[in-house]
Amino acid sequence: MPRNTLTAQIAIALTSFLVPFVGSAFNLALPQIGRDLDMNVVTLSLMVSAYLLPCAMFQMPAARLGDLYGRRKIYQLGIGGFALFSLLSSLAWSSTSLIVFRALTGVASAMMFGTAMAILTSIFPQQQRGKVLGINTAVVYFALSVGPLCGGLLTYYLGWRSIFVVCCLIGTVAVIFSLSAIRDEWADARGEPFDFVGTALYALTLFAVIYGFSLLPNAASWALLVLGLVAAFAFVRFEYRCRFPVFNLSLLVNNRAFRLSTIASMINYSVTAISTFLLSLYLQYVRGLDPQHAGFLLMLQPIVQTVVSPLAGRWSDRVPPALLATAGMIMVMLSLSGLCFLTEDTPWFVLVILLLLFGAGFGTFSSPNVNMIMSSVDKTAYGTASAVTGTSRLIGQSFSIGIATLAIHLYLGTASISAEHHAAFMSSLRLTCAVFVALCVVGIYASAARLRK
Repeated sequence: MPRNTLTAQIAIALTSFLVPFVGSAFNLALPQIGRDLDMNVVTLSLMVSAYLLPCAMFQMPAARLGDLYGRRKIYQLGIGGFALFSLLSSLAWSSTSLIVFRALTGVASAMMFGTAMAILTSIFPQQQRGKVLGINTAVVYFALSVGPLCGGLLTYYLGWRSIFVVCCLIGTVAVIFSLSAIRDEWADARGEPFDFVGTALYALTLFAVIYGFSLLPNAASWALLVLGLVAAFAFVRFEYRCRFPVFNLSLLVNNRAFRLSTIASMINYSVTAISTFLLSLYLQYVRGLDPQHAGFLLMLQPIVQTVVSPLAGRWSDRVPPALLATAGMIMVMLSLSGLCFLTEDTPWFVLVILLLLFGAGFGTFSSPNVNMIMSSVDKTAYGTASAVTGTSRLIGQSFSIGIATLAIHLYLGTASISAEHHAAFMSSLRLTCAVFVALCVVGIYASAARLRK
């Protein structure tokens, strides 16, 4: 165990803060970046994808490299890379250079994500694991809460480059903390070969699926999704025959608790578009709020999640984590059920209650579910479990945006959300919420099924 577990937890909390912070803050800077670097909307969206795709594609390979060469080593290389490429992003001289640096930052983030939870789980004993993971989850939600506010202030007063400078400084502090506190090394698969073919098929699968969902409902999206299915089939066949696979599929096939927890996690994150995307459009276009007031209202959800997550994590050390996670998903479903009846005149206090309930449900679900995922595997699989947790989150979020985009396209087509189209937009919002409620029912079943011995 490291000499100072508190310092190690701070180091990992700083890196857990960085990625959601820069993502949420970065969105506020997009218009200014577009003007400064002469980028159109398509190029701006490509810049966002350039970060998310490598982050998803390389988490599992990074976790495997951690098992082979040491999780601490890969983790610290990831932090250093994140700080370096953030600095280079602040010095970007063109749209191409910024896209390249953001892609490299995504790879560095994958190295952190693929090992951070595994290191935390290795450091702390099981009776403290829920509390520690709960605090770490709360840090993520705190970053999502303050990211838009800080991003707007930094962009307004210091310019968009200052966001990356701040991330570089925080990353540098995290490197110093991790070098001083995390001294032990974990490499449970040292000496085994690396699975290059499986890694390529895995990366191709995630690229096609995530990017395909982001393009819905364009024709190219369906071609990419079909390619993703073919690549996934080839990946599964190859991994079953591989002696040292990049992803040990037996975890999903033979480990019931791990399988159900992963399904529940992916479904839980597949309903996030309602708060991050659709409600933002609803508040600004339908209810007439400016971005500042809409942002303050939407901050209610992540603030509640920040408060509830560490409490739920601590409780999960004393009561069955599956029970808490199931209760959390039920609260999310009840909130979405209420949003199904949202209208142009819904009282503000009703919307506030639904957002608070949504945040409480999400916070109650997340840290106990992560605790159960990490506690359901042997220490040799901590890296894989950590990577699966991060990847399921990204896949669920991309699936969420895909569903919302399809619903909007079904009712609005390519029309803008103007006054005459408010009714059509509200229909798409209610349809999306209904689909999310149905997904929550499946997630509740998957989560509750873990309670059976």
